[in-house]
Amino acid sequence: MAVSESQFTVETKNEKYEIRAYDATIVAETVIESGFDQAGNRAFRILADYIFGKNKSKAKIEMTAPVAQQSPAERPSEKIAMTATVIQTQIADQRGQLVQFTMPDKWTMDNLPEPDDSRVHLRKIPPRKVAVHSYSGSWSESRFRSELALFKTDLEKNNIKTIGEPIFARFDSPFRLWFLRRNEIWLEVSP
Repeated sequence: MAVSESQFTVETKNEKYEIRAYDATIVAETVIESGFDQAGNRAFRILADYIFGKNKSKAKIEMTAPVAQQSPAERPSEKIAMTATVIQTQIADQRGQLVQFTMPDKWTMDNLPEPDDSRVHLRKIPPRKVAVHSYSGSWSESRFRSELALFKTDLEKNNIKTIGEPIFARFDSPFRLWFLRRNEIWLEVSP
Protein backbone atom coordinates (compact mmCIF):
# COMPACT_ATOMS: atom_id res chain seq x y z
CA MET A 1 0.00 0.00 0.00
CA ALA A 2 1.51 3.32 -1.10
CA VAL A 3 1.33 6.11 1.46
CA SER A 4 2.41 9.72 1.30
CA GLU A 5 5.04 11.24 3.55
CA SER A 6 5.42 14.64 5.16
CA GLN A 7 7.26 17.05 2.92
CA PHE A 8 10.69 18.26 3.98
CA THR A 9 13.79 19.95 2.62
CA VAL A 10 17.18 18.31 3.08
CA GLU A 11 19.59 20.97 4.32
CA THR A 12 22.67 18.81 4.92
CA LYS A 13 23.45 15.20 4.11
CA ASN A 14 26.34 12.82 4.67
CA GLU A 15 26.71 9.03 4.68
CA LYS A 16 25.46 8.73 8.30
CA TYR A 17 22.62 11.24 8.67
CA GLU A 18 20.83 14.20 7.16
CA ILE A 19 19.40 17.43 8.50
CA ARG A 20 15.82 18.07 7.35
CA ALA A 21 13.55 21.10 7.67
CA TYR A 22 9.89 20.18 8.17
CA ASP A 23 6.95 22.56 7.91
CA ALA A 24 4.31 22.50 10.64
CA THR A 25 2.51 19.17 10.74
CA ILE A 26 -0.64 17.90 12.36
CA VAL A 27 -0.66 14.57 14.16
CA ALA A 28 -3.22 12.24 15.68
CA GLU A 29 -1.65 10.69 18.74
CA THR A 30 -2.33 8.35 21.61
CA VAL A 31 -0.42 7.26 24.71
CA ILE A 32 -0.02 3.54 25.29
CA GLU A 33 0.90 2.22 28.72
CA SER A 34 3.25 -0.38 27.36
CA GLY A 35 6.89 -1.07 26.68
CA PHE A 36 8.67 0.17 23.58
CA ASP A 37 8.36 -3.07 21.62
CA GLN A 38 4.58 -3.48 22.02
CA ALA A 39 3.44 0.16 21.85
CA GLY A 40 3.41 0.59 18.09
CA ASN A 41 1.15 -2.39 17.47
CA ARG A 42 -1.22 -1.53 20.32
CA ALA A 43 -1.50 2.13 19.28
CA PHE A 44 -1.89 1.37 15.59
CA ARG A 45 -5.42 -0.03 15.97
CA ILE A 46 -6.59 3.00 17.98
CA LEU A 47 -5.18 5.52 15.49
CA ALA A 48 -6.17 3.46 12.43
CA ASP A 49 -9.78 3.36 13.65
CA TYR A 50 -9.75 7.17 13.74
CA ILE A 51 -8.43 7.59 10.18
CA PHE A 52 -10.63 4.79 8.80
CA GLY A 53 -13.79 6.64 9.85
CA LYS A 54 -14.35 6.20 13.59
CA ASN A 55 -14.69 9.95 14.08
CA LYS A 56 -17.57 12.42 14.47
CA SER A 57 -17.77 13.04 10.68
CA LYS A 58 -17.23 9.39 9.69
CA ALA A 59 -14.55 10.80 7.34
CA LYS A 60 -11.76 8.61 6.03
CA ILE A 61 -8.26 10.08 6.16
CA GLU A 62 -5.43 8.80 3.97
CA MET A 63 -2.61 6.90 5.66
CA THR A 64 0.77 8.63 5.73
CA ALA A 65 4.23 7.68 6.91
CA PRO A 66 6.01 7.46 9.22
CA VAL A 67 4.48 6.21 12.43
CA ALA A 68 6.40 7.92 15.23
CA GLN A 69 7.07 6.71 18.78
CA GLN A 70 8.74 8.26 21.81
CA SER A 71 9.33 6.73 25.26
CA PRO A 72 8.35 8.12 28.72
CA ALA A 73 11.80 8.82 30.10
CA GLU A 74 12.61 10.58 26.86
CA ARG A 75 9.87 13.14 26.77
CA PRO A 76 8.88 15.80 29.28
CA SER A 77 5.34 15.54 30.57
CA GLU A 78 2.96 17.89 28.79
CA LYS A 79 -0.75 18.30 28.29
CA ILE A 80 -1.87 17.43 24.78
CA ALA A 81 -4.58 19.58 23.24
CA MET A 82 -7.38 17.81 21.41
CA THR A 83 -6.60 17.91 17.67
CA ALA A 84 -6.34 15.52 14.64
CA THR A 85 -3.56 14.04 12.36
CA VAL A 86 -2.07 10.96 10.49
CA ILE A 87 1.62 9.82 10.74
CA GLN A 88 2.79 7.18 13.13
CA THR A 89 5.55 8.27 15.38
CA GLN A 90 6.42 6.70 18.71
CA ILE A 91 7.36 8.99 21.58
CA ALA A 92 7.29 8.20 25.28
CA ASP A 93 5.61 10.38 27.85
CA GLN A 94 5.31 9.93 31.61
CA ARG A 95 2.37 7.55 31.23
CA GLY A 96 3.80 5.39 28.44
CA GLN A 97 4.74 5.45 24.77
CA LEU A 98 3.33 8.30 22.67
CA VAL A 99 2.52 7.08 19.15
CA GLN A 100 1.61 9.47 16.33
CA PHE A 101 0.13 9.31 12.85
CA THR A 102 0.91 12.36 10.71
CA MET A 103 -2.07 13.83 8.93
CA PRO A 104 -1.99 14.44 5.17
CA ASP A 105 -1.22 18.03 4.15
CA LYS A 106 -4.76 18.76 2.94
CA TRP A 107 -6.10 18.57 6.51
CA THR A 108 -5.99 21.44 8.99
CA MET A 109 -6.89 21.71 12.65
CA ASP A 110 -10.09 23.42 11.49
CA ASN A 111 -11.28 20.68 9.12
CA LEU A 112 -10.03 17.46 10.72
CA PRO A 113 -12.88 15.40 12.16
CA GLU A 114 -13.13 15.15 15.92
CA PRO A 115 -12.13 11.69 17.20
CA ASP A 116 -14.84 9.44 18.67
CA ASP A 117 -12.24 7.79 20.91
CA SER A 118 -11.09 9.94 23.85
CA ARG A 119 -7.64 8.30 23.65
CA VAL A 120 -6.98 10.01 20.30
CA HIS A 121 -5.73 13.59 20.43
CA LEU A 122 -4.99 16.02 17.60
CA ARG A 123 -2.04 18.39 17.80
CA LYS A 124 -0.16 20.77 15.55
CA ILE A 125 3.63 20.46 15.68
CA PRO A 126 5.44 23.70 14.73
CA PRO A 127 8.06 23.83 11.96
CA ARG A 128 11.31 22.22 13.03
CA LYS A 129 14.74 21.14 11.90
CA VAL A 130 15.50 17.48 12.54
CA ALA A 131 18.65 15.35 12.33
CA VAL A 132 17.68 11.99 10.84
CA HIS A 133 19.50 8.64 10.95
CA SER A 134 18.06 5.89 8.71
CA TYR A 135 18.49 2.15 9.14
CA SER A 136 16.76 -1.03 8.04
CA GLY A 137 15.74 -4.04 10.04
CA SER A 138 14.14 -4.80 13.36
CA TRP A 139 11.74 -2.52 15.23
CA SER A 140 13.13 -3.70 18.57
CA GLU A 141 14.08 -1.36 21.37
CA SER A 142 17.57 -2.89 21.55
CA ARG A 143 18.19 -2.15 17.85
CA PHE A 144 16.81 1.37 18.29
CA ARG A 145 19.11 2.01 21.30
CA SER A 146 22.15 0.68 19.45
CA GLU A 147 21.48 2.85 16.37
CA LEU A 148 20.72 5.87 18.58
CA ALA A 149 24.10 5.58 20.35
CA LEU A 150 25.93 5.57 16.99
CA PHE A 151 23.83 8.48 15.73
CA LYS A 152 24.51 10.64 18.79
CA THR A 153 28.24 9.97 18.48
CA ASP A 154 28.19 11.08 14.83
CA LEU A 155 26.28 14.26 15.69
CA GLU A 156 28.69 15.11 18.54
CA LYS A 157 31.69 14.66 16.21
CA ASN A 158 30.15 17.27 13.93
CA ASN A 159 29.11 19.66 16.73
CA ILE A 160 25.41 19.22 15.94
CA LYS A 161 23.46 20.16 19.08
CA THR A 162 20.03 18.63 19.59
CA ILE A 163 17.13 19.31 21.92
CA GLY A 164 14.44 17.03 23.25
CA GLU A 165 14.30 13.29 23.11
CA PRO A 166 14.67 10.89 20.18
CA ILE A 167 11.72 9.86 18.06
CA PHE A 168 11.52 6.44 16.41
CA ALA A 169 9.85 6.67 12.97
CA ARG A 170 8.61 3.56 11.16
CA PHE A 171 7.67 3.62 7.47
CA ASP A 172 6.58 0.07 6.65
CA SER A 173 3.78 -2.28 7.55
CA PRO A 174 4.46 -5.19 9.90
CA PHE A 175 4.00 -7.49 6.88
CA ARG A 176 7.15 -6.16 5.20
CA LEU A 177 10.13 -8.46 5.64
CA TRP A 178 12.05 -7.21 8.69
CA PHE A 179 15.34 -6.74 6.83
CA LEU A 180 13.65 -4.49 4.21
CA ARG A 181 11.98 -2.15 6.71
CA ARG A 182 12.83 1.54 6.63
CA ASN A 183 13.33 3.03 10.10
CA GLU A 184 14.53 6.44 11.19
CA ILE A 185 15.62 8.14 14.40
CA TRP A 186 14.83 11.85 14.61
CA LEU A 187 16.50 14.33 16.93
CA GLU A 188 15.41 17.97 16.82
CA VAL A 189 18.32 20.27 16.02
CA SER A 190 18.90 23.16 18.41
CA PRO A 191 18.14 26.55 16.81
